Amino acid sequence: MKIIDGKKLAEKIQDDVVEEIVKLNGGHAEQALKRPNLAIILVGDREDSKIYVAKKEREAKKVGIDTHLYQCSEKISKSELLEMVKCLNEDELIDAILVQLPLPAAIDTDTIIMSIDPVKDVDGFHPDNLEKLLTSCQFDGLMPPVFAAALEMLASINYHIKDKQVYIISNSDIFGKSLAHVLKCQGAKTAVVKPEDAELTGKISQADILITAVGKPEFIKKEMIKAGAVIIDIGITKLNDRVVGDVDFNDVKDKAGYLTPVPGGVGPMTIAMAFKNTVEIYKRRHKI
Repeated sequence: MKIIDGKKLAEKIQDDVVEEIVKLNGGHAEQALKRPNLAIILVGDREDSKIYVAKKEREAKKVGIDTHLYQCSEKISKSELLEMVKCLNEDELIDAILVQLPLPAAIDTDTIIMSIDPVKDVDGFHPDNLEKLLTSCQFDGLMPPVFAAALEMLASINYHIKDKQVYIISNSDIFGKSLAHVLKCQGAKTAVVKPEDAELTGKISQADILITAVGKPEFIKKEMIKAGAVIIDIGITKLNDRVVGDVDFNDVKDKAGYLTPVPGGVGPMTIAMAFKNTVEIYKRRHKI
């Protein structure tokens, strides 16, 4: 099995982001007068979310993006959170908005995502942006960073997905359907399946490419995969003192063809793609 090193790939993407920001400043890196501004909303005290946000802030500083963290109590009301998003929508300084997911169960995630100005939506999950994504394969909007990360990682191993069977394991119908559309536009045969599906193993064992995003630690075992399959593990969970993905790495390593590790796989790439979107949003807002 070969590892798809997301950390190394992300460094290349972030180097490209640095170059783009330097161009915005006429080639003068030391001035950096024009810096995209990214607002990050973090609700609650989930340790994994706090770690992920801290990494985003740290990496953003390296590439020349200013971040503004809005850390809220888990007890914040929906109306208060909506008011915060409204203020950020109207704030001329803020170019892009990112809501760290998952939100507490008491807050309806869809309502919050819908409240973000589509123009400032870094993750690309606002209904208006998803509609643009799903209605055509000639997409000129912002690709959701996690989708762009998956495509980039497949491209990095020169894996041609045309006519390949892709299975996406996801709890979210919107996520699964949208990613399936993106891959179908690349010529793949796609199917979405829920983790609780009684026929899960029989289905995903046919997958040339398996993409899993369910947050079930070490859920995928070797008997569930096809020999030589490419596995993109989007799931991330803290298990005791370890951070693990949906895939049991040690169990599948002698059967899978390629695997994205957790940590160090899709996570760094998603952050890098979010920065790429932030710069693009800045350019569109300022008509550059």
